Amino acid sequence: MAPVERSEEQKKKVVVIGGGVGGSFLAYNIQHNADVVLIDQKEYFEVPWANLRSMVDPSFAARSVINHIDYLTKVKIVVSSAVNMTETEVLTADGQTFAYDYLVVATGHEESVPKTRMERLSWYQAEFEKISSANSVLIVGGGPTGVELASEIAYDFPNKKVKLVHRGPRLLEYIGTRASQKALEWLTSKKVEVILDQSINLKSMQDGAIQTSAGETIHADCHFICTGKPIGSSWLKNTVLKDRLDICGRLTVDENLRVRGFKNVFAIGDITDINEIKIGYLVQKHAIMTAKNLKMLMMGRNESKMATYNPCFPFAVVSLGRKEALAHFPLFTLIGCIPGMIKSRDLFVGKTRKQLGLKPNLA
Repeated sequence: MAPVERSEEQKKKVVVIGGGVGGSFLAYNIQHNADVVLIDQKEYFEVPWANLRSMVDPSFAARSVINHIDYLTKVKIVVSSAVNMTETEVLTADGQTFAYDYLVVATGHEESVPKTRMERLSWYQAEFEKISSANSVLIVGGGPTGVELASEIAYDFPNKKVKLVHRGPRLLEYIGTRASQKALEWLTSKKVEVILDQSINLKSMQDGAIQTSAGETIHADCHFICTGKPIGSSWLKNTVLKDRLDICGRLTVDENLRVRGFKNVFAIGDITDINEIKIGYLVQKHAIMTAKNLKMLMMGRNESKMATYNPCFPFAVVSLGRKEALAHFPLFTLIGCIPGMIKSRDLFVGKTRKQLGLKPNLA
């Protein structure tokens, strides 16, 4: 059944800041129920769990990088950054102000990315050419991004010399030790050299040579930094939400994902202080629940009926090339083709496109 639209004079104003998974999914799900403004520094949504595949296969990005206007047909899209906010409006970097009845902060992590879809696709092509022309590749960071990138390169370019340097004692430290060991064994079987308990200073790199903290010299034709990104909350430090940031820079939220102390301001995704693994699937859950609560509030229903969010148990699926993956759950860990069938073949790109009302494949 097609969504029922409210008349223009009845519609509440909802401003969504951030066009990643959380902001994009939320805006999509309320666009027929409210006067929605999406503020994002780029013109497109990108399926984030597909970006590493796009670095070794640029054609993959044609489906995973989607212009906002293609799925947000009822939303005003503002390509800018939010720089300040009050209890009634948001100010953008280009000097525009947007009043709101409800505000959703979904700025995730800070990241510098191209503004347009075509620029992003060109960036992937350049990264592919950098990898394909290199004989040796250095990856810094042994979290999910570093492990998945090393896996993608090892699978598509089996003759490359790939080294992964991680400052911690094991890979994938955010999940169990058994999963870490299985990931290490898989990478080693694909001739990826993994160096643990060491860090590097890229400023010391000269002519492709760099020293680790233990004095080991690594030669690489190209390198990729796969360490954590800063929380996207620095712009909030001089706003009405400044006292709602915790010591890590995350917004403190209640069980309804409202910023504590505010009735009409929500926060979703990685910027929240919810104690759970920060992965895209859970950000989608934040967005869907918040969309449901906003629809209810905009219809004038009692806020006591709002849905509440329960942090999820720790689990993760880490792709290992195009056919295999590692799936970690609280009581067991699987590795191989079975979890690979769940994630690695398409990386949920077709499913994500369908969730945004688009065809899973390009025509």
